[in-house]
Amino acid sequence: MQSKAKTVKQYLSELPGDRREAIEAVRTVILKSLPKGYEEGMQYGMIGYYVPHSIYPNGYHCDPKQPLPFASLASQKNHMAIYLMCIYTDSDQEARFREAWLKTGKKLDMGKSCIRFKKLEDVPLEVVAAAIKRAPVKKYVKNYESAIGSRLKTKTSSRAKSTTKKKKTRTSASKRRD
Repeated sequence: MQSKAKTVKQYLSELPGDRREAIEAVRTVILKSLPKGYEEGMQYGMIGYYVPHSIYPNGYHCDPKQPLPFASLASQKNHMAIYLMCIYTDSDQEARFREAWLKTGKKLDMGKSCIRFKKLEDVPLEVVAAAIKRAPVKKYVKNYESAIGSRLKTKTSSRAKSTTKKKKTRTSASKRRD
């Protein structure tokens, strides 16, 4: 559920009290833990933390006009969520994050980069803080480019194989007509 809010302050003011308190608490931890170079603002209808174009002019590969997303915080329809791209682009960091979370005894409801929670007590804030602290801008950009580069190579080789198969199929069909 994307917000139309233009500022973080406006986004927070639109939330129901219980959700606002939880989101603000997680936001405070993120801001205290955020390495130098990242900025906070609204991105994709959520509170976003990103690498600004002044540091990474290429922007986000899906939409280069957008700065490179690092983390997001959102109130969704059925839950609240923390999105940590720093663990999505780095399998070692993801494993470390999962292990640290599980050691707290709290249930982890996680997608690729999305950590879903219903109430603040469900989130071990120290684990979130540690994951964010471990991703200085240069390291994050390097991991991002590495992850994106390998995905782009995979997509390119898949397209090449697909094109080759189509050509072979067309050639076989032409031969059958002869």
